[in-house]
Amino acid sequence: MTVLALTLGNAAGAQTETLFRDVRIFDGNGDALTPPTSVLVRGNQIAGIGEAVTAGAEATIIDGGGRVLMPGLIDAHWHTMLIRQTPEQMLFGDVGFVNLLAGVEATATLMRGFTTVRDMGGPSFGLKQAIDAGVVPGPRIWPSGAMITVTSGHGDFRPLTDLPRDGSRPLSRVEELGGALVADSPDLIRQRVREQLMLGASQIKLTAGGGVASPHSPLDVSTFTLEELKAAVEAASNWGTYVAVHAYTTEAVRRAIDAGVKVIEHAHLMDDETAKYMAEKDIWLSAQPIVPAFFGNMFPPGSSQAEKAEEVMTGTDNLYRMVKAHDIKTAFGTDVLFSEAMARRQGEMLASLKEWFTPAEILRQATSTNSEFLALSGLRSPYKGKLGVIEEAALADLLLVDGDPLTNIDLVADPERSFVLIMKDGQIYKNSLAN
Repeated sequence: MTVLALTLGNAAGAQTETLFRDVRIFDGNGDALTPPTSVLVRGNQIAGIGEAVTAGAEATIIDGGGRVLMPGLIDAHWHTMLIRQTPEQMLFGDVGFVNLLAGVEATATLMRGFTTVRDMGGPSFGLKQAIDAGVVPGPRIWPSGAMITVTSGHGDFRPLTDLPRDGSRPLSRVEELGGALVADSPDLIRQRVREQLMLGASQIKLTAGGGVASPHSPLDVSTFTLEELKAAVEAASNWGTYVAVHAYTTEAVRRAIDAGVKVIEHAHLMDDETAKYMAEKDIWLSAQPIVPAFFGNMFPPGSSQAEKAEEVMTGTDNLYRMVKAHDIKTAFGTDVLFSEAMARRQGEMLASLKEWFTPAEILRQATSTNSEFLALSGLRSPYKGKLGVIEEAALADLLLVDGDPLTNIDLVADPERSFVLIMKDGQIYKNSLAN
């Protein structure tokens, strides 16, 4: 696959221009496409929209041929460092190899049309730096850094031979790498949160309940105490950002909300009263289509992980029905782990929301809604400018689609064929029309 990139300037300091002609626009907010029009990109921003816009003599001209121009897609729950490696490689493998795998996957993610991701656990700071510096093509990354857990919680991958922990032993391999950190008191949690913020985290992730992939945490358990959660919220708030928690059950979700947490990841097993409580408290839900088509064969049959995955999958339909019934603010994400094959289905996972939402609702969720969601990071947001929309002064993260995704949402499930042009930050990384 050819990856193209245009520089943002020349020796004289002038900004490059790209003019899209004869394109119908899905602007990220509406329900319909515009009539054929033009869009001018100057540097990394949208400089003008309409038939009257003009470009300089050196501009790149893209004849859209009536195709659809839309904002780049955003995945609000992604793990940039944990896709192509295996759990064994994470725990015991060579760090250099793992980082090279992550770089290749970052390029593949961008070429699927996901121009931005919110990383929800893993040592992604170096990869983000490489992408931002132009060393590796990849999406914008909103990094969380290490996910913070408790002893025995989701994210504690230590073998039982490491117990008991008395402070005299070194950090575990996952902790040393920055994948997850174990903290069992408000003071230690404050320290771990501040460390991630110091490293560049745009938001903080805690695991407030049991997890599917975890070897030691049943789904029904609640992990952090109210005081521990409040300590994390205080530390993040002092930096102008927020805490998001991994939580499936009613008890875990409610305790987190009562502690001041602003975002719940998952929540597939919460009850209707708690869903209503989320809406009343103006809490964001970061949800994923965890269904058998994608997650049904992730774990060995009969394993505890497979049983937990089955339980979570049974709650997905109810979760999205509660989202609609209570009008919960909902971001779209995928939560792919340790599977390059599943990562390739990222767009297919987005399209699968058609069981609960219209195509316009789906596209808004993955563009303008997810952009609004990312803005919760405030001044800790790593990129300045508006994403998820096509409007003047917005950042130029754009997809040119061969077909109308508002009438056929399955187009996003086949990005290699459907996305004939992919632009991020004003640079063209794919242009099939030029072949």
